Amino acid sequence: MPHLHIKEFKEIEYPSTHNGVAFNFIAVNENNPHEKLISVSVESEDFFLLLKQEENRNLLKTDKLTRPASISNVHKALNTYAQKANLEIITSNVLSGTKNEHLEKVTALKKIEYFAKNFPTEKEVRIEIGFGSGRHLLHQAANNKETLFIGVEIHRPSIEQVLKQVAIQELDNLFVLDYDARLFMELIPSNIVGKIYVHFPVPWDKKPHRRVISTSFIEESCRVLKVGGQLELRTDSENYYAYSYETFIAFNKSVLHINKNKDIAVVSKYEDRWRKMEKNIYDITMINEEHSQELCIEGDFEFSKGKISFSELLKLHKTTHRFEGGFIHFERVYRLEDGIMLRLSMGSFDRPEHLYLIVKEGSVSYYPELPLKSRSNLKAHHELDGVLHG
Repeated sequence: MPHLHIKEFKEIEYPSTHNGVAFNFIAVNENNPHEKLISVSVESEDFFLLLKQEENRNLLKTDKLTRPASISNVHKALNTYAQKANLEIITSNVLSGTKNEHLEKVTALKKIEYFAKNFPTEKEVRIEIGFGSGRHLLHQAANNKETLFIGVEIHRPSIEQVLKQVAIQELDNLFVLDYDARLFMELIPSNIVGKIYVHFPVPWDKKPHRRVISTSFIEESCRVLKVGGQLELRTDSENYYAYSYETFIAFNKSVLHINKNKDIAVVSKYEDRWRKMEKNIYDITMINEEHSQELCIEGDFEFSKGKISFSELLKLHKTTHRFEGGFIHFERVYRLEDGIMLRLSMGSFDRPEHLYLIVKEGSVSYYPELPLKSRSNLKAHHELDGVLHG
C-alpha cells in the first residue's frame, strides 16, 4: 500500500487546492487524536488519506475504506500533500511521475456506481470472483469475445496486473471491479449471467462467516444465473469443499456436479504448484434450472429532518445496534470543524457495507458516496435513521 514515513506531520489550510488535488477537510479521531483523516479529491474521485502518529513513527497513507479506483490518484494525493505541507520524508514507496502507459489508456476498471446505475445487459455476462493473477479470467475473455466478463477482486497488485494485460491484449469485453463480491451480487439483474467462477477462494477456516460461498450467496447466484447457468467452485481446501457441499445440498432443489482433480483449459500458477505437490483439487458446479423474478429494489437513502445531538453521537463509539437480519456497528467517531463523522459497518451479518457518515447542523450525508442500493443496506439505513433521531 502506498505510504509516506514522515518525521513530523504538518497541517495545511482547508479547503485548499494544489497541483490538481483538492484538500477538503480534516477529521480527528475522538478517542485517538493521533489518527486523522484528510479528505481529498483527485480527478473526480473522493477519498481519505490516513495519518497515524506513533512514537518515532508517523505514517501517511490511503484509507482502506475509501480507496479510489485509480491507485495513481493515491500516489498523486500523497506526493501533493507532502509538497504543500513541506513534509520531511524518511522513507516512501510512493511513485512519482506519469502513470503506467498501459494503465493510462485502459478503461476496464469500473466503480460500483457504473454497474448500479446501468448494468450492461447487451451480452451474456460471466463473473469471476477473486481472480488473483487473472490467468483464467484473461484466457476466458480472449477466447469468448461475444461474452462480457466481469472480474471482481480487492487485491490491488492483482487488479493492476490484469488491467495491463487488458490493454496489451486490447480486450474490450472485460471489466474489473474492486468491491465486495457478495454485495455486488445484490444489484445484478436477474437471469442474465451464464457462469460464475469462484476459483480457489480464501478458505477462512478461522472466520467462516467471511467465506464467499454461503446460503445467501447461493440464493443470489440462482437469481442472477440464466436457466442452465452455472456457479463453479474450485478449491484445494478439503475443509472448504466439505463446507460448500453441505451448504449446496441443504437447498430443497439442487443440481450439482462433483469432480476431483478435473483438467481445465487454463490453470493458475498456484494450481500448478499444488499439482506438483500432489494436492487434490475439488470442483462443485451448481446448475440453475429455474427462471427468477425480476430484481426490484425500492427505497432511498434520505434521512429524516430534525435536530441531532452531537453529544449523543459521541457516545455511539464502539456500540452496536442489532435488528432482524442485520446490524449497525459504530466503529469510530471523528470530530470535524463543524460537525461529527461516524465510521460504520452496517447491513447483513455476512456481507456488511463499510462507510462514513457526516453529521452537521441540519444535514446528514454518507461519505464519499451513497451505500450500494441493496435490500439489506436500505433496511440498515432505515434503522440508522431511527438511531440518529431517537
